[in-house]
Amino acid sequence: IGGLRSLPMCYKDCKEIKGERFTPLGIMLSVNNVSAEDRGSYACQAALTHMGKEYMVLNGITVNTSSTLIVDCNITDTKDNTNLRCWRVNNTLVDDYYNESKRITEGIETHIPFQEHNLYTVNITFLEVKMEDYGLPFMCHAGVSTAYIMLKLPAPDFRAYLIGGLVAFTVVAVSVMWLYNIFKIDIVLWYRSALHFTGTMEDGKLYDAYVLYPKPHQESQSQAVDTLVLKILPEVLERQCGYKLFIFGRDEFPGQAVADVIDENSRLCRRLIVMLVPESLGFGLLKHMSEEQIAVYNALIQDGIKVILIELEKIEDYTAMPESIQYIKQKHGAVQWSGDITEQSQCAKSTFWKKVRYHMPPRRYPPSSPIQLLQHTPCDHMA
Repeated sequence: IGGLRSLPMCYKDCKEIKGERFTPLGIMLSVNNVSAEDRGSYACQAALTHMGKEYMVLNGITVNTSSTLIVDCNITDTKDNTNLRCWRVNNTLVDDYYNESKRITEGIETHIPFQEHNLYTVNITFLEVKMEDYGLPFMCHAGVSTAYIMLKLPAPDFRAYLIGGLVAFTVVAVSVMWLYNIFKIDIVLWYRSALHFTGTMEDGKLYDAYVLYPKPHQESQSQAVDTLVLKILPEVLERQCGYKLFIFGRDEFPGQAVADVIDENSRLCRRLIVMLVPESLGFGLLKHMSEEQIAVYNALIQDGIKVILIELEKIEDYTAMPESIQYIKQKHGAVQWSGDITEQSQCAKSTFWKKVRYHMPPRRYPPSSPIQLLQHTPCDHMA
């Protein structure tokens, strides 16, 4: 809108101040070695060129848009003067210029009498500052004397933008993390499906998972476990999802020593699936170097193998479990079986099987052609 022509000049009692003791510092005047002789009225001004016209700057007013502003024009004049005191903009009285909107108005003149002169005050009120008001000189007239105000936009507050940006980024990051934690299983399964990864993994492994399950003493419970492990688990993970499992009791060769079979094959698996039932808490399971102990031991000491705990029934207390199982539960948690031997329980899109698939490695083999098992038709599409 223009620029300062020179450095500010300061006056004392309407006389220009000279001397090394006086130093203008921006909007302030520094006075060194102050004495009684320095008492008086001070004013500083600078020349400003605006649209080809030169004005004298006495002060700066910074105001935000849409805010309200009241500015006083103080005039010292003789008591017998007949000067007209008023506010003008574009050579027009303010009240006439804003006659319709009344957004900017001139206030009622007041005065304070002194012994030799009067102090007159006429204010101008901005009910709402708009962009069109910036850089526009509003002139206060008193006879042949004129003063003016010119509004200017405040300097951008980059701290506010920075803080706002950081807050927005934090909100977005927290929201993304919250949504990811809710939908991470579906997101991971969708990502794997989108990649269509069917190549061979060069890690020396032959199986995607070794399935370890207890042998309950109760016949009804034992039958349910066998059905789940030997029928439903292969149906979903092998036939529908394309995984290759090693299930002891199904895949070993006849005549092999149990310890050798388990030790050898558990090392060839990428995951270890451990089925748990309340009866197995005492886990006759990890005694006397059983197959279960060997498998869990190998899983814990080998790099890259992950253990998946599946609770066939809700287990509240793990304190009676072996320390290795407690450690796995604490580190990775457990997936709880919530279905039964029905068609719905054999659908790879169910919540339970999604959780199991999430913990399994990416599929390496295309799913086999749909076949019926227990009068069940596999799901047509999987996430």
